[in-house]
Amino acid sequence: MRVAVLGTGKMGGAMARRLEAEGHELTLWNRTRERAEALRVGRVAATPAEAAASADIVISMLTDADAVRAAYLGEKGVLKAARGQVFIEMSTAGPDVAKELAPLIERAGAQFVEAPVLGSVGAVESGNLIVLAAGREEAIERARPVLQALGEVRRVGDIGSAASLKLVANSMLASVSALAAELLAAGASVGLNREEVFWVIARIAPVLNQRKAGFVEHRYEPVTFALRDAVKDVRLALDLFERNGSTTPLTAATKGLYERAAQVAGDLDMSAISTLYERKDRALGPGPSSM
Repeated sequence: MRVAVLGTGKMGGAMARRLEAEGHELTLWNRTRERAEALRVGRVAATPAEAAASADIVISMLTDADAVRAAYLGEKGVLKAARGQVFIEMSTAGPDVAKELAPLIERAGAQFVEAPVLGSVGAVESGNLIVLAAGREEAIERARPVLQALGEVRRVGDIGSAASLKLVANSMLASVSALAAELLAAGASVGLNREEVFWVIARIAPVLNQRKAGFVEHRYEPVTFALRDAVKDVRLALDLFERNGSTTPLTAATKGLYERAAQVAGDLDMSAISTLYERKDRALGPGPSSM
């Protein structure tokens, strides 16, 4: 299929490489053109509208809701070129932007699927992402050949459902990671071997194994999920939960911890939440107000 990919950061770039390897014809767009050109796959368009114009499927994998709106609704945004394509919005940007864009895309004669993913670059490269797909069944089925090239497709309901579920997932990941950092430090303080502590908590929460180097050895690169992005996602989640009357004190505490860690470690992997518990010469120190 002819696929346009808007946003060629870590995830968007990995998706572009994966889709080309699966035989799809690609057009790329990125705000910084050189980043798209550096992938050396497909053709690089000058604007989102140009990228979408000749595509069957248009994927957006962008930083946040503002970036999504700019790519869709800007002067040279994809809405100008909507004419029958399936637009797949995969960014972690919250449910509001998808609910805003879906009717605009559909009124223009195209279709819209909300499809954030669970997994990082390694899962993209192996085709093992979990794709949370929301929208009309017909649109999801048209997009399925592209989505299945990236991983397992799970339909979760109407527009807004997939983005909300992704925020639940990332809040869980952030909270588990923060607790792991705390318990590793606590275990070491009572004389336990750090490797042994990690082994036991990773038996309970296997997802931690993906970031063992950060939690055990304080090696926070390469970055697959930046700590600053975890801050953004937990903030989005809390905003959604609070607007709907949820009581989420643990998620609120997690947000506070990540915000403090981001002051010195925002560009590092999210396992750098451990910096809150390292020696004073390398960290902020947790302090009594963090909980």
